[in-house]
Amino acid sequence: MTEATVEHVDILIVGAGPVGLTLHLALATGGQQSLLLDRQRDSVVPGDLRRGAASPLGVLAAAQNDPRALALSQGTRQLLEQIGAWPKRAATPIETIHISQKDGFGLTLIDRNDYALPALGYVIRYRDLAAALTARLAADTIIAGAEILTLTTDDDGVEVTLRQDGAVRRLKTRLLVHAEGTPDDEPAVQVSDYAQHAVICEVTPNPGHAQRAWERFTPDGPLALLPLGGEFSVVFTLPPTKADSVMAMDDAAFTAALQRQFGRRMTFSKPGPRRRFPLALRLRKTLVKGHEVWIGNTAQTLHPVSGQGFNLGIRDAWQLAEALLSEGISPASLARYAASRQLDRRGSAFFTDRIVRTFSNDFAPLKLARGLGLLALDLCPPARHFVAKRMIWGARAWP
Repeated sequence: MTEATVEHVDILIVGAGPVGLTLHLALATGGQQSLLLDRQRDSVVPGDLRRGAASPLGVLAAAQNDPRALALSQGTRQLLEQIGAWPKRAATPIETIHISQKDGFGLTLIDRNDYALPALGYVIRYRDLAAALTARLAADTIIAGAEILTLTTDDDGVEVTLRQDGAVRRLKTRLLVHAEGTPDDEPAVQVSDYAQHAVICEVTPNPGHAQRAWERFTPDGPLALLPLGGEFSVVFTLPPTKADSVMAMDDAAFTAALQRQFGRRMTFSKPGPRRRFPLALRLRKTLVKGHEVWIGNTAQTLHPVSGQGFNLGIRDAWQLAEALLSEGISPASLARYAASRQLDRRGSAFFTDRIVRTFSNDFAPLKLARGLGLLALDLCPPARHFVAKRMIWGARAWP
């Protein structure tokens, strides 16, 4: 049996989800070639791209059926616009955010007009963002349906042996970027389980949402309602046993359960299909190891409260592209990149973790403290702006 010839590539990105695609396109905009590698043939790459077309037009079936909605910050929009991948028509703007707690006093309202912005953020279906990104791909820049068999590192880089369509291929890369998604439990990843599941779906609000997002804190966990077209995208956080019950309900019972958790400011109808996901904080201890670097969810997976995780991953990709384009591939440039990401990723992780642990309980003294805190945010613009700006721009807003 003839051994496969080694193919050489400067940068190999494993994972062609939105974060991996953003890195690839940002590098291409700066004149640096990279190769994308994805395990699933039918989830990321357009069908006509698989047949070798030069201009991919669409997104694959698995991405089309993905029920998730993404909350994108204004900062993320600005980055995606620079690579020509902002799906304007598919994005619903968030003009205000209403934050409150169930069965307790105190609330705050964040308004885009306070920051002279067209929106505080945007809500978009995962499939629509994936379509906008894959439409920018060249036909020869992605290997789809590939199973990684081995990774071997040496002083010159990483050799990847993979199987595609029954054939074995060998790639040698100077830099391997892991962007494949939530990491498995392993010693390199610190895991903190929230004992919560997110039940997601779409519902119709009455009256309409008027481009307002709602963050409602309850003893079971935060409930988020995000405007999406004419619907709300719902992130209903619950303990696992309650999530079991909610998933088993018919539409009428589910709507009633959602109504009880939210309150009576509006009513809901026509719930769509439901999905659930377990929630945990996962932080990779080291972002760079030799010729490998980790970005996006594989570097850190956050609780969905306040919608920080995906935006953090996009900033990972963008900042890595900037480092590689300006400094090239070297141990020193990768070390500087890793150091530069610590404030943003650890600050975002601490912010979301403290919110979840402070608000997901029914402890009376904490409920009083939470109410006073929400009231203070509403009455003290500098404090409210401090929180809002970091939600919009991440570490770029510090100090």
